[in-house]
Amino acid sequence: MSKIKLTSEIVEAAVLGGCVLGGGGGGSMHEGKKIGMLAVDLSSPELVDIEDINENAILINVAAVGAPSAKNAYAEPVHYMKAIELVQKVADIKIEGIISNEAGGLATVNGWLQAAMLGIPVIDAPCNGRAHPTGIMGAMGLHKNKDYNAIQAAVGGTKERTTYTEVVAIGSIEKSSAIVRTAAVQAGGLVAVARNPVSCQYAKENAALGAIKQAIYLGKKMIEAKEKGAKEVINTVCDFLDGELITTAVIKNLHLKSVGGFDVGNLILENDFEITFWNEYMTLEKKGERIATFPDLIMTLNAETGMPVTSAEVEIGQRIALVKVKKEKLKLGRGMKDPELFKVCEDAVGKKIIEYVF
Repeated sequence: MSKIKLTSEIVEAAVLGGCVLGGGGGGSMHEGKKIGMLAVDLSSPELVDIEDINENAILINVAAVGAPSAKNAYAEPVHYMKAIELVQKVADIKIEGIISNEAGGLATVNGWLQAAMLGIPVIDAPCNGRAHPTGIMGAMGLHKNKDYNAIQAAVGGTKERTTYTEVVAIGSIEKSSAIVRTAAVQAGGLVAVARNPVSCQYAKENAALGAIKQAIYLGKKMIEAKEKGAKEVINTVCDFLDGELITTAVIKNLHLKSVGGFDVGNLILENDFEITFWNEYMTLEKKGERIATFPDLIMTLNAETGMPVTSAEVEIGQRIALVKVKKEKLKLGRGMKDPELFKVCEDAVGKKIIEYVF
């Protein structure tokens, strides 16, 4: 049986490696560290391989949904727990493990606090081993099962600003995910979500197995490399993920707006590279030539420190290292293998994506 007791040192590594694997999204390292440290201070939850769990055990997926740059975004630790309580109450189920929705500075450790408070394990089977923009992409193909009745609970916002929101949505994956996204807008930009209970066997067949440990091991390598400087950290990321350093350059222009609970826009480097994003980085081009396309991992690192910088954190004048990892090198869940789910990405950023991926 493979178990890892989660500690403060592992939180540091998971948040760092997870942020790189977020590909521009997946939440901030600051929020991830806050939630992760609270979890390990509470009771040191365990990370368990899915092979060590009964195949009929019920797992629940947790996520943070919203626009990362939203100024009034507010989701507290109690909101993450409240979302699970709402699903348990409505579904009348016994939850035996928690899986995260994706990779990211927050997403990789999302579920650790809930697991600590419930006394159940975190299962190393996130829905995806990189971050993605839509809820349906993290549903592990459940949208294909018309008999599956999704249950999604979302909690966020503050009573002081009159943005506090609790929502429980029941129905198809598509409709319930849309309601949760709307709830994020009403809550000020962000909600803590618990959703889509599945059997351990289903997750085993459709999730990104081992992606949490991948983020932890990457983060540990990056921490070790920090003593040797930014270049060593950047090279470590490329070596670990079998990726490529595309360029190092200053951000010349940045366009960002929040639309429907998403951050959408593009950034242009001084040497004519352009990156589009819809929370996550979607496309990388130079003078119209396509270099990488989501779900390839496109990631920005601070060239002075080697630390990851998300799409919500990049700034004009910032010098970044631009890294690319081909999708074949990543741990991807079933939601990354359905061409139908990528049409909304094309609509959001105004670029062709499907023909470059499938």
